[in-house]
Amino acid sequence: MADSRRQAAFIFAKWLQTRDFPATMLPEGPERAFVQDLVYTAIRHQSSLRFMLAQLLKKWPRGEMESLLYIGAAQILEMPSVPDFAAVSATVEAAKLSPNPNVPKTVNAVLRNLIRRRDELETLLSREPLAVRASFPPELVERWRAAFGEDGCARLCEYFNRPAETFLAYPDGTFKSLPHGRKVAEEPGYAEGAFIVQDPGTAVAVRLVDARPGEKILDACAAPGGKTVQLAWRGAHVAACEVNPRRRRQLEENLRRLKLEGKVQVLANIPDYPAGEADKALVDAPCSNTGVLRRRPDARWNWSRAKLAQLKGLQADILDNAAKCVKKGGLLVYSTCSLEREENEDQVEAFLKRHPGAELVQAEKSLPFASGVDGAFAAAIKL
Repeated sequence: MADSRRQAAFIFAKWLQTRDFPATMLPEGPERAFVQDLVYTAIRHQSSLRFMLAQLLKKWPRGEMESLLYIGAAQILEMPSVPDFAAVSATVEAAKLSPNPNVPKTVNAVLRNLIRRRDELETLLSREPLAVRASFPPELVERWRAAFGEDGCARLCEYFNRPAETFLAYPDGTFKSLPHGRKVAEEPGYAEGAFIVQDPGTAVAVRLVDARPGEKILDACAAPGGKTVQLAWRGAHVAACEVNPRRRRQLEENLRRLKLEGKVQVLANIPDYPAGEADKALVDAPCSNTGVLRRRPDARWNWSRAKLAQLKGLQADILDNAAKCVKKGGLLVYSTCSLEREENEDQVEAFLKRHPGAELVQAEKSLPFASGVDGAFAAAIKL
């Protein structure tokens, strides 16, 4: 198991440097699930782990030692299924692969001290602000506090710090939670395309589209294809658009497994779809992902006002382009997995001002601390 710690430490170190998607760095093979748990736990609790480790260090380390300490502390403090002795011994064994002999000695001493002083350090942590205790950027915590109140903000942070469940969605509209540790590919019906992996929070947008047999529907931001599949299962003629080549290949792979490759048209760009031809369009827009931080623990650390402003502009452009593809009197459904008003209600209001003939039919928002599923927003607009 030392090798899995070594892999996790390498991925975490690379993430610290690049802020790339950690999911794209995970290894294939039997250790993948455990490595993912280690990496995601360390990322999710980065602030609180750093605070507690800093009490035990005279100088904060960098590189290999820093990453190994995070991985070791994550197991001790946030992964109760891993015994303390196993967390220390396996992480130290991973550290022994370092050419620097001080790395395993320091890792061993700090992690053992962490176990001895855990109660004291947890008391110190409890006196820190919520952003440190719950491990979120302070600016994001302040936004949520203003939007949802002190209790709602705390409940959101608590929800997002739980490991994400895996849900399977079926053609009849039902969802099933997959037991932790069970592989999706081993679930009965996987090879036959009997289900897709999708959180129940996505049901809001699909419900507002209300796809009917024979309708022409443009899915403007389709990858990885969960909502595309839901629309096709309901008998609609779906054109799935995805501008990113890598994500488009992922979409096509999912359609093949689900036996839908010949029933869904895949496009690279929205203008490739004829203007005014769609009965409906779904814009599941790129967003800040603040409703799905259980699944994207790295997204909390990538959040910024500058990125939010950039996303708002992109969302508006996609909405306007998708609207051109919908016939007069048709329906445009806009959705995000964000909790931020600028990306949701404000975006819809701005679209309605740009398109005076459009009319808001319905809007829904899923707040995780109330719904118990991923956060989501969706609005149906008649054009």
